[in-house]
Amino acid sequence: MMEEKVEKRTLGDLLVRNGTVYGDRPAIYDGVRRLTYRELMDEADRYAIALADLGIDIGDRIGIWLPNSVEWAVAWYGNARLGAITVPMDTWYKPSEAEYILGHSEARAVIVADRFKGSDYIEMLRGIIDRLPNLKYIILKGESDEKKIGNAEIIKYEDLIAMGALSKRSVLEERARRISPDDVAFILYTSGTTGRPKGAMLTHHNIVHNAYQVANQLQTTPDDIFLLPVPFSHCFGCVMGITGAGNFGASVVSLPGFDPEAVLKTIEEEKATILYGVPTMFIRELELVKAGKYDPKTLRTGIMAGAPCPVETVREVRELMHCNVLIAYGLTEASPVITMTSLDDPDDVRAETVGKPLPGIEVKIVDENHNPVPDGTMGELACRGYNVMKGYFKMPEETREAIDEEGWLYSGDLAIRDENGNIRIVGRKKEMIIVGGFNVYPREIEEFLMTHPKIGEATVVGVPDPDLGEVVAAVVKPVPGETITPQEVVDYAYGQIASAKVPRYVFIGAEIPVSGRGKVQKYLLSKQLAEEIKEKGIQKIIPTKVREKKRG
Repeated sequence: MMEEKVEKRTLGDLLVRNGTVYGDRPAIYDGVRRLTYRELMDEADRYAIALADLGIDIGDRIGIWLPNSVEWAVAWYGNARLGAITVPMDTWYKPSEAEYILGHSEARAVIVADRFKGSDYIEMLRGIIDRLPNLKYIILKGESDEKKIGNAEIIKYEDLIAMGALSKRSVLEERARRISPDDVAFILYTSGTTGRPKGAMLTHHNIVHNAYQVANQLQTTPDDIFLLPVPFSHCFGCVMGITGAGNFGASVVSLPGFDPEAVLKTIEEEKATILYGVPTMFIRELELVKAGKYDPKTLRTGIMAGAPCPVETVREVRELMHCNVLIAYGLTEASPVITMTSLDDPDDVRAETVGKPLPGIEVKIVDENHNPVPDGTMGELACRGYNVMKGYFKMPEETREAIDEEGWLYSGDLAIRDENGNIRIVGRKKEMIIVGGFNVYPREIEEFLMTHPKIGEATVVGVPDPDLGEVVAAVVKPVPGETITPQEVVDYAYGQIASAKVPRYVFIGAEIPVSGRGKVQKYLLSKQLAEEIKEKGIQKIIPTKVREKKRG
């Protein structure tokens, strides 16, 4: 494996290095546009120069509200060259989620698609713009006749790129001298168990170094082609994917969303060698491979993350998809990967553990008093190293709760280290639910459900699901004198919050287990509801709009 000295560099430094060293090699293809690393550097620089001319300064926040695309990668690197901070936004966000993130981050600009999968982003922005006083520019990838929404000017993406004259690159060179690898490059909002989402601040060094270690574990070379159906708006896509490939001059092929047929077809067409996904994605791809429809023989390796995976699936991915897949574990606050398996680990190690810490990262398993416990004993996983975030944006108290004075980040995940040093995740101290690889937090859903006039109390937990790993289940207590049906609850949530957060099971007035101190014991409630669903054969609730659409 070719080793490279891991230097502290910014994302902008990485872009320039690649544009110079790997200039003629393919950088990214999204099914529409294909750029070499030199072309990617030039377009990102044009983007950055144009925004600098508009007054965007070092440290200003810029939202990226786009599906996976060439433009996403341009903005990712362009923001870094500019010294601005990227605030990624999921394409499935609804207005309330977009308003909170753009508002809390005090974003001065957002680069946005006009529409995607039925969502009209300009319409959403129109409804919230009056409550976003800091938002001055909307960079639009798509069509609109409007020149302004509220106080925000609309500039088409192509026009912005045309405005950026490469003859003014000295502006970026001057900025580069003022941007440190330890400056924040990225604020990714992760929902919390105690209310609104928290913005994890990751530095250039956090991102570039972690991406290097992940791709190095895959033994990446410039000849590799990463196929990324995972969202760029999560660390899986932009750090482990775009930046991981970038560390080695490898190329990226992106898909705007997950479709197993599209994934396998693209592997064959583009001769992809590395594939990313959550277990659900690999399981659906395997179904098509077993049916003899595709043979992804160019695959070499990849990463499966986001949820536990059966040993049989790991084996079949390796044997039938030719993909010597590795398992990664981490969290956004850790940039994101803490541990990974290796290419020579047996299948059972990959299915039952998340491997060992990456180089430069310390891991300890601790008790409730943060004292280390012996190997083989369950405790909370904590990590320390170059990968620990700078903190939560504008939330010093929450930062102190997550990171202690010695620099240890407490994950909230319960783990055991075995005699070989491999880590096994056995549960979550926090109440997070992982729906198809996406993190969902009960408190946020509970607060939303209680805005319904008929709902007095709501308790949300995760329950097992054969397709998505987990889905949301809600126990609802109506306001005295009112009645409400499970279907009403689901229909109220659908379209108002992201689909992964919408309850798929609703129990009206079910008994909720509490501790002696009166605290809801969610792990017991989850177990209780899962057993009831299985014993009674309760089916998931389909939102009425989805059912009507299928009929139509």
